[in-house]
Amino acid sequence: MATAKLILHKGKEKSIFRRHPWLFSGAVARTEGRPEDGDVVDVVSADGQWLACGHYQSDSIVCKILSFEGCSIDDGFWRARLSDAISYRKTLGLIGVDGRCGTDDTTMFRLVNGEGDLMPGLIADYYNGIVVLQAHSVGMHRLFPVFANLLNELLPDLKGVYDKSEATLPIKGCENGWITSPSAGRTGDINCQQPVSDHRSRVSGHTLDEWEATEWGNRYIINFAEGQKTGFFLDQRDNRRMVGQFAEGKRILNCFGYTGGFTLGALRGGAAQVDTVDISKRAIELCNRHVEMNFPQASHRGIVADVTKYLDTIDDQYDIIILDPPAFAKNHRSLQNGLKGYRNINQRAIEKIKPGGLLFTFSCSQAVSQADFQTMAFTAAATAKRNVRIIKHLQHAPDHPVSIYHPEGEYLKGLLLEVE
Repeated sequence: MATAKLILHKGKEKSIFRRHPWLFSGAVARTEGRPEDGDVVDVVSADGQWLACGHYQSDSIVCKILSFEGCSIDDGFWRARLSDAISYRKTLGLIGVDGRCGTDDTTMFRLVNGEGDLMPGLIADYYNGIVVLQAHSVGMHRLFPVFANLLNELLPDLKGVYDKSEATLPIKGCENGWITSPSAGRTGDINCQQPVSDHRSRVSGHTLDEWEATEWGNRYIINFAEGQKTGFFLDQRDNRRMVGQFAEGKRILNCFGYTGGFTLGALRGGAAQVDTVDISKRAIELCNRHVEMNFPQASHRGIVADVTKYLDTIDDQYDIIILDPPAFAKNHRSLQNGLKGYRNINQRAIEKIKPGGLLFTFSCSQAVSQADFQTMAFTAAATAKRNVRIIKHLQHAPDHPVSIYHPEGEYLKGLLLEVE
């Protein structure tokens, strides 16, 4: 039930009419009531018309819209939203009709993708029986006990629920930890009136540093506490498989390789040699471990190095180069510097790749549009003075749906290029 109202400036209701799920603070003329971060508030036009309701947060995005229709934001509302997300994954073949998750060769995928599943501020990833929840708003984090109960009800093979919100919430005192752990088992209903931190104490002493899950038949060790995002980059699943489709007999360079997702995709596709480069020693150690687990006889080198400097040292020995860097442009203020960074590494790769080679290049920067990224690739190719063809536009896997009203959700964009 709404505790307060956000009254908009005249003319600022247009984004609501376009069903955009974010309301920015500059659109709000005044606030009626005294909402706290995480409260449900009503959004009202300057002439008093009710427009929407959502989670309040004292930030630039002052409200994340939950509904544009009048309804109660209660457990039934969230059960319906989670059920819809699960039903969609059933259509993808990632969840069976009985609710059991995963396939014979893939046991990790995205279960809830925020705005794309009409749950702005919530990420839920499934890893072989474990659901990792990540909140990007205080309102969603408050609901974790509710979500844990509902997931326990809707997913018969659920073994545990982990909270990975420490780095994504603008509040102090939030720590990553188990809500329910595998060693605690399916414990029944959690008291939804208690704060999440209290639920963690009931499973304190249970640690789980590593968990195994599979993707396209490749086995991975997932560290929920220390791994990037919720433990792994699930959005690249289909692109990793595509690399394998071109890999047979090829020599491949995987840049910014992290723990070796593209490396395993290439090796499963029959690559003759794969070199994985990442500046993180720990990431390369885990990459080497993944290769040993899956392809112990493979020809693979894990290289701890700065990618830009490494690209300067190679000649035209690679048939395929993969560039999957971290976000170079965190926001629109850093867009131009970010594009320069992307252009720099892409130019080097285009200059160095074998004639007829393939370049898989990506950006995960939300601020970089598909048009920006393609223009960057054009500039890199022109500067390198080589003929380049676009073979395919690449994006995240379909378990990461994007709301047509929220183009910001289309953060991952990529190109498969052939360098003549």
